[in-house]
Amino acid sequence: MSLVEEERDGVRLTSLDQPLGDGLDVTKGDLVDYLDAVADRIVPLLAGRPLSVKRVRPGQPPFMQRNVSKGAPDWVRTVPVWSEGSHREIAQVLCDDRRTLLWLANQRAVEFHVPFFRAGDAEPTGLVLDLDPPEGADFAMVVRAARLVRQALEDSGLAGAVKTSGSKGVHVVVPVAGSPFEDVAAATRALAARTERLDPELATTAYIKADRGGRVFVDSTRSGQSTIVAAYSPRIRPGLPVSAPVGWAALDDVRPEDFTVRSQGFPSEWAAELPEPQSLPDDLVAEGHTIPIARVAAMHEGKRRKREREAADDG
Repeated sequence: MSLVEEERDGVRLTSLDQPLGDGLDVTKGDLVDYLDAVADRIVPLLAGRPLSVKRVRPGQPPFMQRNVSKGAPDWVRTVPVWSEGSHREIAQVLCDDRRTLLWLANQRAVEFHVPFFRAGDAEPTGLVLDLDPPEGADFAMVVRAARLVRQALEDSGLAGAVKTSGSKGVHVVVPVAGSPFEDVAAATRALAARTERLDPELATTAYIKADRGGRVFVDSTRSGQSTIVAAYSPRIRPGLPVSAPVGWAALDDVRPEDFTVRSQGFPSEWAAELPEPQSLPDDLVAEGHTIPIARVAAMHEGKRRKREREAADDG
């Protein structure tokens, strides 16, 4: 069995000719070569942000990793972050350079998820509306919903950039400045609600899947302290599709499967598409603070429905 090795930027890369993971139809070398090719574009999007990576290993299911791997080189920068899930402080990687990116690629890190803040910052740098189509929907349906989001943004005096999620949907990202986390999260909820009002037969903010009725889910929960898969990041699916910046002009002419670690070129560059950071309108923030947080509202609604079912069963 061949185990191709090489060194780049002082990083020893191993098993490059071996399958990356089960059912992905790419080698580890395909992942390394792709990330190396886009290093100058993806590293600025990762730099300074506590990184979460989703990794693969042959014979194992994919897993999300937030804490730095044991035995990491001493030049891999990390930042201490409190983990609500494990109730302890962990050390998350800061991918500030090509060398760290290559080291992560050699660890079979496929997906790169970042928050809308940099380590040490007190304010978020943006928000996102994540559009999730119903099962079996054509991508054109998601495109229509994305254009609704764009209209809601324009009506609110804002602008955003669009990229594929690397899966079935799209992300509309809005750079912001000058607002605390709770106001940015509120503004995201308000933008989702305004999108839904533009065409309630196409778009919905219903967090519970059973309530979506075949409509595109406008997810407002990825802003604030949550993460988003970075532009140019691969996704763990056959062929390793990529979260690709497409630009509003090209959105009607692309499909998510057009962009993989083996394909060449993107319709647009993310840095060129992103508008400058914007101030959030007061009325948008105020509206958002009247809208319940989707996850919390869904949890309470789920409990209410469970009580109703139990009462009906008892009856």
